Amino acid sequence: MAATAGLDQGELIEVFKALGNPARLQIMRWLKDPEAHFGEYEPIADRRSVGVCVTHIQAKAGLAQSTVSSYMSTLERAGLVRPTRVGKWTHYRRDEERVAQLAREIGTSL
Repeated sequence: MAATAGLDQGELIEVFKALGNPARLQIMRWLKDPEAHFGEYEPIADRRSVGVCVTHIQAKAGLAQSTVSSYMSTLERAGLVRPTRVGKWTHYRRDEERVAQLAREIGTSL
């Protein structure tokens, strides 16, 4: 999907469903400033470029690994986060372009 194209109704619904869960919404807030929210965890890779290791998200959220994996997959399908593999670990970072596009879409169409 091009960054200039508007989101269709189905895409908006997927985003709202993904953010409708309090834990997923909190994870998105944490990922906005990973250094502030995950500073107590030793980074495996650069948080700004590749994101936060899913094990650190799990530890901070206090949720089961399978739950966090499911939540991150939901956020990824909605286009809100991007995964990066570093060795055997998956890291996630926000897709800031997509978040900005969503903000514009909400401002113009709702």
